[in-house]
Amino acid sequence: MDVHHDIIQRILSKITKLKSLDMNLTLFGAETHNYEFQAPLSDTSIRQFEKLHQINLPSSYRIFLQQIGDGGMGPYYGLEPLEDGLFASLDYKDAKYGLLQNLSQPFPHIDEWNLPGDVNNMSEEEYQTSEESYFQDDVANGLLRIANFGCGVSVNLVVNGEAYGEIWVDDRCNSNGIYPDFYFGNEKRLDFFAWYELWLDKSINELEKPA
Repeated sequence: MDVHHDIIQRILSKITKLKSLDMNLTLFGAETHNYEFQAPLSDTSIRQFEKLHQINLPSSYRIFLQQIGDGGMGPYYGLEPLEDGLFASLDYKDAKYGLLQNLSQPFPHIDEWNLPGDVNNMSEEEYQTSEESYFQDDVANGLLRIANFGCGVSVNLVVNGEAYGEIWVDDRCNSNGIYPDFYFGNEKRLDFFAWYELWLDKSINELEKPA
């Protein structure tokens, strides 16, 4: 039996439960994804994406794409479709003008990263140099955007590098750097299934609390 079978069935059961608890779409982001999913992807489509970008998607995310859906119901404003995860900014997803992530190069971080220094004490020239370094494409190589937190913040899956398979946050727009995702109160780093199921659990608990 597929080792992920029980996890998928458990997630599907929790998806059904959460949808039934939030018929009025009160949960943050629910009005965006409407508790719906885009159609799953075929194995062929996923392999083509992997070949094009010279990566192998983490198995949990790959199975989710195949058996549940290619974007839709999920944390914050929902899960991004696989192809949209390439955009450097989820607020500017435009094939003509949008900058793209380089997945074929390894993600360079294993611990949280931010540029040191107090911007308030920098000269204009120093600040400009710092900003250019801060937003260099290569500091986010190997990150696949999977969810939009809002305010320029993205939640990402590491698809290349030592932190492979982990969920990380890119919060450079608010000068907070790039770091492992601990937003749900988890003490350990999460893979895709653990991250998604933890969101389901916390959302269900929130909606089941007595008014």
